[in-house]
Amino acid sequence: MTHSRLELAFPDGPPEGRVLFVGAAAADDLEPLDPTRLQILQGNFPDHQGLVSRGYEVATETKDHFDTAIVRLPRAKAASRARIADAARRLTPGADLWIDGQKTDGVDSLLRELRKLAPVSDVHSKAHGKIFRLTLPEAGWLPEDWESRATEVAPGFTTLPGVFSADGIDAGSKMLADHLPDKLPTRMVDLGAGWGWLSAQVLKRKGVDVLHLVESDHAALESARRNVTDPRAVFHWADAREFRLPDPVNGIVMNPPFHEGRQADPKLGVAFIASAARLLTGAGKLWIVANRHLPYESVLAQYFGQVHEIGGDTRFKIIEATAAGKGSATKGAASKGRRK
Repeated sequence: MTHSRLELAFPDGPPEGRVLFVGAAAADDLEPLDPTRLQILQGNFPDHQGLVSRGYEVATETKDHFDTAIVRLPRAKAASRARIADAARRLTPGADLWIDGQKTDGVDSLLRELRKLAPVSDVHSKAHGKIFRLTLPEAGWLPEDWESRATEVAPGFTTLPGVFSADGIDAGSKMLADHLPDKLPTRMVDLGAGWGWLSAQVLKRKGVDVLHLVESDHAALESARRNVTDPRAVFHWADAREFRLPDPVNGIVMNPPFHEGRQADPKLGVAFIASAARLLTGAGKLWIVANRHLPYESVLAQYFGQVHEIGGDTRFKIIEATAAGKGSATKGAASKGRRK
């Protein structure tokens, strides 16, 4: 499990009363906390499911009140502020609000800001990060702009703090939409649909009967529900890498992530490609946008019989792939089977 700074915050055992932990991950060491008095808020589907499988009470939101709260800082500063504001609403003045985060996620900057707003104590450093205690003042201590608010980033489209491309339309998604044909297959999937802009462009094309929006970030999916009101849209809070449908589809679009937090991880895109091949019919088509430097062509060739770059620039490339299940990996497996 991921090493924890919680033991520094609670050396004498779990805090008294009910505890809220905003942002705990599936691999976290939560041993210093009492699971019978703990509720976790986690909107990332794989982490949410991982925590549930460990027996914890996990939700995506809560209206309950607590005696102590712990906030794990995410990567985006606006999302960190929103988490702190939401946790503070669940506490009474005088309660402990613990802030935990990596230096790379801005914990030092948040610590400096919060020192000016509330009493801060028990600052502990460990594993390239910090955890510290804030004693909650009376109401009104936080700036109003720390609250989580939907922001309009394009006509008819709003986002929430912390979602991918929260400040506007992603350039890669825009390029992908520009290269889609005027008529698309009838049964479509948007793997990693985010807040729904690309999905909305798919639904503007002719031929689409149904579009499945698959997204692991609950906040992004909730934004997509508001942004995409077409009755042909079906929303799935799920891990795109593991997503299944009862019947295959004949078209997929995707702008797969290649970072886990701040760490580059091209394996995410590889897993998206494998998932797309599993979901598609043999005659179905995949349209994918990727950063120019990512070597996805060789991966696509393992899963698809035909792979072509159909557009791009120095930053991005647009690739179309078809003949799912007829790539080199499948052929290799078939050859081994014949030799037995």
